[in-house]
Amino acid sequence: MNRRELIKSLSILSITGLVAPSITFGSKAPFFKISLAEWSLHRTLQSGKMTNLNFPIVAKQEFGISAVEYVNSFFKDKAQDASYLKELLSRCNGEGIKNLLIMCDGEGSLGDPDQSLRTKAVENHFRWLEAAAHLGCHSIRVNAAGKGSKEEISKTAADGLYKLSERAGQMKLNVIVENHGGYSSIGSWLSNVIAQVNLPNCGTLPDFGNFCVKWESNGCAEEYDRYLGVEELMPYAKAVSAKSYDFDANGNCIETDYLKMLQIIKKSDYTGYIGIEYEGSRLSEKEGIAATLNLLNNVGSQL
Repeated sequence: MNRRELIKSLSILSITGLVAPSITFGSKAPFFKISLAEWSLHRTLQSGKMTNLNFPIVAKQEFGISAVEYVNSFFKDKAQDASYLKELLSRCNGEGIKNLLIMCDGEGSLGDPDQSLRTKAVENHFRWLEAAAHLGCHSIRVNAAGKGSKEEISKTAADGLYKLSERAGQMKLNVIVENHGGYSSIGSWLSNVIAQVNLPNCGTLPDFGNFCVKWESNGCAEEYDRYLGVEELMPYAKAVSAKSYDFDANGNCIETDYLKMLQIIKKSDYTGYIGIEYEGSRLSEKEGIAATLNLLNNVGSQL
């Protein structure tokens, strides 16, 4: 059944155009490694044409990427399903795929001003720590969110993160925070929160594109400088997300200067994984992933 299920999934991806074109690589290996964030395929997953179980195999067989980053919403009811996690890990091991992290959303606000709700949010993440440990991941990605002023949320988020990171530390896992809207998209604010936590396993996941501090009906009303933000978050980075939406005729990302961004990352001495997270709509998911992979390899080879 597993083999037939995989063949069906890959056949659907081929029919829908989700087959990677030829990839152009630079002459030298980049200073970083490349992974694939599951959200890059969210439309395919949400349509039911692919499952979370097959995501890592598609990453490897269709895109040549051997490290993956999961999103908890695609296996929300499976965090404590031992047989499911065993099957997922077996498929990854069979293909030589490395599981890096689980991006966790919808589990409550770690910076909630109500202590009981904050504690509940912390506890809601425990099952994802267990799932991450089972899959051999190094981290779970969480959000630093809450209600109140910058100063108030800074304190409550630091408290929630500290408690969650304490539990994660016992399991030899990291808790990493992404710039994900609101105050967390202010690089200096988020880096200050991590400094308050002051635990070695609590860090950041800088995302190239999530720097909108305030949204309004017509779009982003206040945006933080993405290059400054990434620079401020890199001292605590345990993963990096290469967000992309669209590309010009030369294959350059329109909204982010990848050369400038990768220079910032290299300067920080980071040599870990950079995860592709394509969210555009003009290109198909296949084309967007391939274009981001090309760009990371070509710019990375220059550096």
